[in-house]
Amino acid sequence: MILRLPVFWSRLIALHLVCLCLPWTKAAALPAASESVPLQWTEVAAGVWKATAGSEESLTLLGAAGQPPKLSALAAMSAAPFPFAGKGVVAQRVGSRMVLRFPLGREESVYGLGVDFKGLRRNGTTFQLHVDHWGGRAGRTHAPVPFYVSTQGYGVLIDSARYISYHVGIGVRLDASDKPAAVDRTTQGNDWTDLPRSDAVEASLIGPGAAIYVFAGPTPLDAVRRYNLFCGGGALPPKWGLGYLARTPLAYSAQQVLGDVDEFRRRGIPLDMVGLEPGWHDKAYPCSFEWDGKRFPNPGGFLAEMKRRHVRVNLWFNPYVAPASPLHTKLAPYAASHLVWNGIVPDYSLPEARAIFAEHLRSRVLSADPSMLMGFKVDEVDGGDQWLWPDHALFPSGNDGEQMRQVYGLLVQRILHEHFRAQNRRSYGQVRGTNAGASPFPFVIYNDNYDFSEYITAVANSSFAGVLWSPEVRGGSGLDMLRRTQAVCFSPLALFNGWETSKKLWSDEKYLGAMGDAIALRLRLLPYWYSAFAEYSQKGTPVIRAMPLVPGFRATLPPGKRGQVDLHTNPYANVKLEEVKDQYLVGDALLVAPIASNVTSRKVSLPPGRWYDFYTGKCVGENQVIEVTPPLDQIPLFVRDGGIIPLIPAREWMVEENEIVPLEIRHYGEKPGEYLLYDDDGVTFDHEKGAYSWTKLSASRGPDGSWKGEVATPQKGLPWHYSATTWRFMSAPVARP
Repeated sequence: MILRLPVFWSRLIALHLVCLCLPWTKAAALPAASESVPLQWTEVAAGVWKATAGSEESLTLLGAAGQPPKLSALAAMSAAPFPFAGKGVVAQRVGSRMVLRFPLGREESVYGLGVDFKGLRRNGTTFQLHVDHWGGRAGRTHAPVPFYVSTQGYGVLIDSARYISYHVGIGVRLDASDKPAAVDRTTQGNDWTDLPRSDAVEASLIGPGAAIYVFAGPTPLDAVRRYNLFCGGGALPPKWGLGYLARTPLAYSAQQVLGDVDEFRRRGIPLDMVGLEPGWHDKAYPCSFEWDGKRFPNPGGFLAEMKRRHVRVNLWFNPYVAPASPLHTKLAPYAASHLVWNGIVPDYSLPEARAIFAEHLRSRVLSADPSMLMGFKVDEVDGGDQWLWPDHALFPSGNDGEQMRQVYGLLVQRILHEHFRAQNRRSYGQVRGTNAGASPFPFVIYNDNYDFSEYITAVANSSFAGVLWSPEVRGGSGLDMLRRTQAVCFSPLALFNGWETSKKLWSDEKYLGAMGDAIALRLRLLPYWYSAFAEYSQKGTPVIRAMPLVPGFRATLPPGKRGQVDLHTNPYANVKLEEVKDQYLVGDALLVAPIASNVTSRKVSLPPGRWYDFYTGKCVGENQVIEVTPPLDQIPLFVRDGGIIPLIPAREWMVEENEIVPLEIRHYGEKPGEYLLYDDDGVTFDHEKGAYSWTKLSASRGPDGSWKGEVATPQKGLPWHYSATTWRFMSAPVARP
């Protein structure tokens, strides 16, 4: 009898018999194909070394930004050795991936890898750095900068326009020289961890390779400074850019904008900039880049009225060109394979496309009044995936969608920055997505996240990434709007975004006075802010400094773990170091501790040295944690011992070009103090030709114990826009100003 099986079962049995004959054990044991890639390190600038793993692609992050390093400023820094001498950085080709491995010591912490909203310290985490809306996914953010800085005093940048995956102190290798011993969870539960600590930072990307840059210290702050200088130095906004910005609702008309400005002036609330949202275009999403004839029938006349009110104008756009726009025909030969909102996506990695776009802005948009249209808000260059082009999209340059996703925000910023530089007028604006190399660009990142604690964390995190980031105020209850207003006034860009809310700053009269005070203080602190930005521009020192960048400040173990865990004897314990991510320094002397509306008090971690209350001059402690309960009209602010804070009188708009104003200088504490005050004309790039001054302010006690302040004589022929100088010594409790 012959058993006849259905064809399906016959074939399945035959396949099974064949599979039994395959050498499964041997095949499963074979590792993925890999080969070692040699690295040759060359010092390309003072304290900066470069090696290339494999071969660089033609499009890189620093190449897209296109800004020259500040070599003389780097050379002026103190010498420091190559940080990995004798330790070894390893590169391997594993299939289609280039894998890079950097040593990570037991006591070493890593910060950076982009603007994250959850935390600062990166140890024990994995990231895929990918330009995107923030949605809570590690690494997918508005500024996924592939630069990290170590507490050992060095920084590392992988200059690739690819998505880069990082394993930071996690993923123990079989061949690791310093790996944890196996621990039995049942008998050694206190020592067991589900994330044993690796001795490396590992990064990988798909592609032929990438350049690696290593930045020496000797301190973490020095490493960040070198990185910023190598990218071209930090942005220096015009003085008016450090005032207050209000963005209008979606489709406001010229008359409605002027009405809001008049209301600011009537109520005495400072205002320097108004941001026009999509309605200034005659078509948006995608954009026409043409003034709307109904809402703005006479752009020149509108801008003349804004000039009379001392308010500059910022224009919103996303860079996708509408079919009906005159730009469409000109840029069509440079369009990518995919559309965004049915608009073409120009390939701005090509200089021809950049020139066409810049010329259209000059002749069709900014020509209405170049002196008043002094900035742009660049939207929708971050994601998400469902809106932008796919990774397999093709661009005329030969770059693919993944690469262009990582650099598109950089490319648009570059066009705008170079346009304003050609006009010798500084700009200040906003951008939704950026990357490494952006530090010289006068743009502040923003997003839709509205969690108070997360956006304060992002402000702190930006200091490791060579970018500027500010939260936004978007309506809300009166108290909530107040606390958010106070916070944004101590970030790189102070603004209210009214694009989809009916709320105004004056919607709740109960809190209006305190909000006006916060904005007024922002303007009063112009000399301090401006000098901090000049340090960023000329020396690479970030304006905002997260606590790990503050000398002597150290994270600690949580209270419940102290005495139970010793990182020296058990470096693999899964214990998170206590993070201080809700406060930061502005400049060198001013500690800012924003407070949310749902609490009445908060803890502040004071760095080493004595610290004094900004408002009263009272000593609040040193190198300790204090608790403060500020009144509603104050954001907690503290000044280090010997700190000098220069201010100008209260006013309703920022100082104009070459305007001369009185100067108040405050000294805090019991130590003598020195401060370098920066000045230039406030609006042009003439400072790059030497038209600027640094003037020393100093405070010391005389033989009789009384304080004396001195202002060095400004150098003749250099800018100095201050008249009468008043000193105020805040070493004893005094009444608030």
